Parts: sequence; structure tokens; C-alpha cells
Amino acid sequence: MGKLQNKVAVVTGGATGIGKATAEVFANEGATVLIADIKKKELEETVKSINNEGGTARSYEVDVSKETDVKAFAEQVKQDYGTVDALFNNAGTDQEGGKVHEYPVELFDEINQTDLRGTFLMSKFFIPLMLDNGGAIVNNASMSGSFADLDRSGYNAAKGGIINFTKSIAIDYGRKGIRANSVSPGTVETPLIDKLAGSKEEESGREFRESNKWLAPLGRLGKPKEIATTVLFLVSDDSSYLTGQDITVDGGITAYTWPGKMVMDESWKKTTE
Repeated sequence: MGKLQNKVAVVTGGATGIGKATAEVFANEGATVLIADIKKKELEETVKSINNEGGTARSYEVDVSKETDVKAFAEQVKQDYGTVDALFNNAGTDQEGGKVHEYPVELFDEINQTDLRGTFLMSKFFIPLMLDNGGAIVNNASMSGSFADLDRSGYNAAKGGIINFTKSIAIDYGRKGIRANSVSPGTVETPLIDKLAGSKEEESGREFRESNKWLAPLGRLGKPKEIATTVLFLVSDDSSYLTGQDITVDGGITAYTWPGKMVMDESWKKTTE
């Protein structure tokens, strides 16, 4: 407890999923958490819940893909708090789009506008609030940023861009006391999974979860809090000499080169939780 005591932390996409879990963990560690999202109802519910539990959180309706939104958000935070100590660029979207020659240009643009451009805009306008006192930035990438997915070239491109963009921040601002790292989750149980594959109550959702969880050596999908605690480590003084790195949190999926025997070995599949 208290790893972020008296710190100001910004979380984008903080209304649900990994962002929500991270906002909760930050608040439990003493931070004032400024949560940005486009989902007004869920955003207000998350902020209310954190405040009711004794934490301190504020809500901001922000579309991170829009420069005017992000600039206004940064100006408001500067006016109210002066500085920012931690930034978690988590906001993102994903959708299957088919093979590259079939992939809709508008979908490619939409994903990259939110995921990659949004990360850039938030960094551009919030880094000035860290220049005097230093700080830590964590960008939410994905294992899909290092390893490609079938029919998801737009998402792969965006997340791969985030990983390398993070390294740019690290070398640009290391001498200013600003650290930057990315976190690359595997398949995590979030509302985005419900949207993409179906909920646990739907047959498609159940099939998706079963087919994914046996691939991970840990035998299950990830939990939002497991990503959140990794982000906490990356913004806290516990990682004070760590910058420019991508931390993969995927239950071990990327530890092997191909599923091989696991595809055929029923006993392997039956050892999942």
C-alpha cells in the first residue's frame, strides 16, 4: 500500500476492463486517479465506486483519437493539478477485418486512430506535465504487437507501433527523469473479448475461451487485475531503472514457437482450469 501516495495518475480507457482494474489499483496505492473514457455511464460508475471505497478519482469524457479533446484534457489537468506523475495509455479498440487486400481502409484508420494515434496524442500533451518532476508512462500494447493474428493486420500494426513508439519516448525523455515502458497482455477477460468473441453465456464466447485458454501454459485467460499490477510495478519506484521495455503478460503463450503436439494432445487441453 502507498506506492503512489500523493501522486497524480492518468488512465485512459479506464471505465472498464484493464483500465478500470488499473485505476482501482492505483487508487488503492494512494494516487489521485484521473480517468478518461468515451463511455460516460461506465466511467461515472467506476469513479463512483473508487470514491466510495475511499479512493480519489475524477472522470473526464475524452476521445483520445481527437487532438482537441486530448489537448483540452491536458490543459484542464494542468490547471487543476499542475503535474502528472503516471500515465497509462490504455484506450484502444480492435476488430477483425479480413485479409490485407480485403481489409477496409476505414477500419484500419479507425483502429490506428484510437490505439496508436491516441497513444501519441496523450503522450505529446501530457509529457510537458512531467518535465519538471519526472514521471512514468506505460502504453498498453499487446502480444499481437510482436506476433501477428489472422485477419487483424490493422490491430497488429497499431500495437506494433505502440511498442516501438514507447522506445522513442524512453530515449527522448530519459534524461528528464521520465521512464516509458509498454505492457503486452495476452487474452484477458474483458468487455472487449465479449464484444469480439461473445460473452461467457454465448456459445461462440464459450468456444473462444476454451480454444484460447489451453494454448497458455498457465491454462487460463488473464484477469484484468493481473495486468493492472504489472502496470503498477512499471509506474512505481520498484522499476526505477526500467525503461524502453515491453513486458509481455500472456500466461506463457509466446514462450513457444508453435503449438505442435499441444494441438493433438487431448491430455494437454484437459489440464486447463
